[in-house]
Amino acid sequence: MGSEGPPAVTIHVTGFKKFHGVSDNPTETIVSNLQEYMKKNGLPKGLILGSCNILETAGQGALVPLYQTLQSAISGKDSESSNSKRIIWVHFGVNSGATRFAVEHQAVNEATFRCPDEMGWKPQKVPIIPADGGISQTRETSLPVEEITKALTKMGYEVMPSDDAGRFVCNYVYYHSLRFAEQNGIQSLFVHVPLFLTIDEETQMQFAASLLECLLTFG
Repeated sequence: MGSEGPPAVTIHVTGFKKFHGVSDNPTETIVSNLQEYMKKNGLPKGLILGSCNILETAGQGALVPLYQTLQSAISGKDSESSNSKRIIWVHFGVNSGATRFAVEHQAVNEATFRCPDEMGWKPQKVPIIPADGGISQTRETSLPVEEITKALTKMGYEVMPSDDAGRFVCNYVYYHSLRFAEQNGIQSLFVHVPLFLTIDEETQMQFAASLLECLLTFG
């Protein structure tokens, strides 16, 4: 078994559509253009960019496509002759009040939506997965958030680690994804980005590409 370097990493990416107060969601643009952008700039060796999906900005509305894509990644993993290939999920969400990128360390088992989601749902203090326990239950990513943040900062990006992904759809999706990741031996990460008015589109595309490259190293 001659191994040449670390095993390949497949990274699947999601973003969100528009929602209340954000008519143009930067994550929809980033994720829609990522395949082409990475191809144009050259994929780092060992990185396979898997599916790039845009989710509804709605708790229940996001779940069906989320689980379909999570499940298909696992099925793909099984069909590969080598199961040494690692799978990472990266979810991008927007924080319209942010001035920098935020790499989220955890998700909380609480849905308290500040406004109705795109399907009109506005839960308050509801556990996302009741079987997990109460709303103070958290799930953490197994990826090294501090190291990833430091590496991206060294590259010149305005980025910070965060322990609070909010209680809206971003946190809702991240919690489900972390739970699925833990149960299936894969990894998951959520990253909040600012609006394009705050950090322009080209910089955000570069950031997304740099993040994926970091995950190749630190995953």
